[in-house]
Amino acid sequence: MTPVAGDDGPRRAGRWLAPLRGPLTALAWCTGIAFLVGALPWLSGDDPARTVLRARSAERVADPEALRSVRDELDLPTDPVSGTLGWLGGAVRGDLGVSWVTGAPVAPDIANALGVSVSLASFAALVALSTGILVVLPGLLRAARAGHPGGRGADVTGALLASVPDFLLASVFLAIAAVRWDLAPTSGWETPAHAVLPALALGLPAGGLVSRVLSSALGAALAESWIRTWRATGFAPRTIAAALLRRTLAVAMPQVMLVFAGLLGSAVLVESVFAIPGLGHTALVGTLAQDLPVVQGAVAALVLVGLLAGGIGVAVHRALLGPALVSSGLTPAVPIVPAARRLPLAVGGVLLLGVVVGLTRDPEAISLTARLEPPSAAHPLGTDPLGRDLLARFGHGALLSAGAGVAVSLVALVAGGVIGVSGRRARAGAADVLNALPPVLVGVLLAAVTGPGLAGAATAVALVAWIPIAVHARTLAAEVRASGYHQAAVAGGATRGWILRRHLLPSVLPAVARHALMRVPHNTLALVGLSFLGLGAPHDSPEWGAMLAESMRYVERAPWAVAVPALGLALLGVVASLLRTERR
Repeated sequence: MTPVAGDDGPRRAGRWLAPLRGPLTALAWCTGIAFLVGALPWLSGDDPARTVLRARSAERVADPEALRSVRDELDLPTDPVSGTLGWLGGAVRGDLGVSWVTGAPVAPDIANALGVSVSLASFAALVALSTGILVVLPGLLRAARAGHPGGRGADVTGALLASVPDFLLASVFLAIAAVRWDLAPTSGWETPAHAVLPALALGLPAGGLVSRVLSSALGAALAESWIRTWRATGFAPRTIAAALLRRTLAVAMPQVMLVFAGLLGSAVLVESVFAIPGLGHTALVGTLAQDLPVVQGAVAALVLVGLLAGGIGVAVHRALLGPALVSSGLTPAVPIVPAARRLPLAVGGVLLLGVVVGLTRDPEAISLTARLEPPSAAHPLGTDPLGRDLLARFGHGALLSAGAGVAVSLVALVAGGVIGVSGRRARAGAADVLNALPPVLVGVLLAAVTGPGLAGAATAVALVAWIPIAVHARTLAAEVRASGYHQAAVAGGATRGWILRRHLLPSVLPAVARHALMRVPHNTLALVGLSFLGLGAPHDSPEWGAMLAESMRYVERAPWAVAVPALGLALLGVVASLLRTERR
């Protein structure tokens, strides 16, 4: 049958539009976020003029004359649509407007804050990548010699690092290393020395998470056929180790770039501890004051850097794999995962025992005569600043903190897995746009509309928690599509659904499920951070973040009050890290 002229027109148009799909999607998400931020005062039910007046002078009476004066001075928009369209028009020309609170141009302040945050995030990402490599390096060298990574030391170390709240590390570093030992500056951002403690506080927990991604990628690489061929051929262990490192970094680099983009905004708490004028802190202050031009400029900068980081991660992944990604040179297999049942059961038993015993005690009983008592027979974990039993608060808080973290991780697994596997090509797009928005900022935006609360905090974390899962699934799916058996299935006429069930999901889901599992402590930490800021659970709640916020001022006098919730996070991290979806 002779083809009809023009039959290939829609197909050619699709090929032309395919490269633009990612940028157009990202542009649509950026525009949507701009309108959402621009509607903040109206969503919260507050008058922008009243908010500005309150931010400028809390003592001034908000009478009609004063409000009219503010509106005339700043030419405040009357509705969010016209206001956002006006701001977008100026932003395209490089004009981000003026601050509603100070009256100063926004662009120079955003540029300075962005430079500070990029520098801090770069140092922290370097610490994270170095930490991750150092944690998995012994297992990688052992795998190059013996074919398996050996024990679980790297998993435990990575889990413990990933479970430490960055704001807790920052507070401890400030109190001990900066104030007591005078090893580094206590605040500001003037010399490279000012970056040391903040970068360590941000980078060490992120390094624990990176090490878990590297460890998972190492297990997958050891199950591929090329490693067995190289070992049988007699390649030197150092050559195999270098190839394994390259292969694991290929999977991990998109995650590392996500970490970099996330650090730009998630450094809010660390920047606040060390008084660093970074972009996250600027966005938080602007959001609390509802200074829309500042918030819009900060969010725009975060999104642009997030897109750039996502694109770099995709490019590095392709560069590290080279021709294998397009020439059917990969043979993804089920990762090699050593069985580990006793250790997670033992650690989980300790955690469960503490929770169960704590649930039998009263978390609200106040005794001012027993304030900040150390551990004793009456109070095995000590008491808090109000004399309440810490064991009781630990047990009741676990249901709030860990329970919410598990629920958020399940939502992230389903949403991220579906979105990541559905993508036909790895490209920077909507995920990278949303990843640039820190949970703290999203939590502030939601709190402005719904008020603070644990449900709003969990929603804020869930809105960004699926993104690393989606990027991981997207990376692994791209490798599966480059494999020989996938190409053979396509050539044989297999349907997309059959390929999804038989090839994509079996190859991608185990690693992604482990990733989601090890992110339970990370998501719990995000909830803890929001509660620490007063945006999550109430201040008198036994939720672990609220407990940390209440006890941080007593860290030197009563370190056990801080150690109890921190220990719960560490135990949760170890259990989540060592539980596996399959065994060897």
